[in-house]
Amino acid sequence: MRGSGKKKEAGGNGSNEESTDEEALSNVTKQKVAAAKQYIENHYKEQMKNLQERRERRNILEKKLADADVSEEDQNNLLKFLEKKETEYMRLQRHKMGADDFELLTMIGKGAFGEVRVCREKTTGHVYAMKKLKKSEMLRRGQVEHVRAERNLLAEVDSNCIVKLYCSFQDDEFLYLIMEYLPGGDMMTLLMRKDTLTEDEARFYVAETVLAIESIHKHHYIHRDIKPDNLLLDKYGHLRLSDFGLCKPLDCSTLQEQDFTIGNNLNGSSQNNERPAAPKRTQQEQLQHWQKNRRMLAYSTVGTPDYIAPEVLLKKGYGMECDWWSLGAIMYEMLVGYPPFYSDDPMSTCRKIVNWRTHLKFPEEAKLSIEAKDLISKLLCNVNQRLGAKGADEIKVHPWFDGVDWARIYQMEAAFIPEVNDELDTQNFEKFEEVQLC
Repeated sequence: MRGSGKKKEAGGNGSNEESTDEEALSNVTKQKVAAAKQYIENHYKEQMKNLQERRERRNILEKKLADADVSEEDQNNLLKFLEKKETEYMRLQRHKMGADDFELLTMIGKGAFGEVRVCREKTTGHVYAMKKLKKSEMLRRGQVEHVRAERNLLAEVDSNCIVKLYCSFQDDEFLYLIMEYLPGGDMMTLLMRKDTLTEDEARFYVAETVLAIESIHKHHYIHRDIKPDNLLLDKYGHLRLSDFGLCKPLDCSTLQEQDFTIGNNLNGSSQNNERPAAPKRTQQEQLQHWQKNRRMLAYSTVGTPDYIAPEVLLKKGYGMECDWWSLGAIMYEMLVGYPPFYSDDPMSTCRKIVNWRTHLKFPEEAKLSIEAKDLISKLLCNVNQRLGAKGADEIKVHPWFDGVDWARIYQMEAAFIPEVNDELDTQNFEKFEEVQLC
């Protein structure tokens, strides 16, 4: 009797196990079906979106050609050219790209969790810039959303002021962004070579930066990290905004409340409730000190906070206005030779930025025009008073920009035309030691 009881018991357990296994299999199958359904829906939704956008681009071109009074033959040739480009693009979209499709060449940028290299596509021979980001570091540093936002921004914004993204892909270890290669270098390198720019030269680059910032704001993106390192120059010397933000953002959490002694004096007169000031330097001494430390700060894991708006540092909420603060800091550096709140260490810079009323000063030796000082002062100020808070047009109409042809600036000759010998030339970028990403 006992034996038969055991047998019955054992049979019962087997049935339960089979039932559990079937439920698990059923759930897995359901998940796979749901995932497949979602994939198919997304795929066709994307296909329809691409088709609609393709039609819209053709309609826009047809309308422009009609308005421009172009001959019928030229119209047909241009429309055929557009169709050819669209077909090439669709072919690239269908081909699943991977790192093996590219020959890696010179490194032109590096940071805390990645690098940027010039690369050549093996099939076509086309040259690009490849941004390679280590996924484990992105996760560890909480940068996933930032990088995703950057990818989306580059993919969405179709502007000659923004570096173009051609495709992105990933493997088990890395995320790759394939972008256009701009051989003119970056604004940081230009400023280090020139020390300072004349107001006419600075006006050209500041104006193109205004257009670049405006183009991302129209798509409801905030850059948050606009600095000379992220202002790239094409082979003609025109400026494009990118984000080679591979460095860890400065952690200001160690700063105490007493470090942020924000005065109430709007005129910028001294409020001496700060720690002892660094030794006074002439403009030339400050410029030499800045240049000595600049490259080290640019590629360190800490980065440089010199262009970051006070509201971003204080982490009390910020909007698109923070990008216009960065513009003011860059304009100051172009004309004076170093950023307005530069200090011997990043934490001291943070304190100066938050206490900008005390620390924003214009050295007499720099001989800035009244209009230049006024524009910088209206960008490096409280959020509520900052130019650009109501849109870029507020900045464009400032007297310092008198004479700027905003509609044609990208068709004009640039303030400086970089020396570029061929499509692989990297002389306008910093040289880096080859270190394997691991």
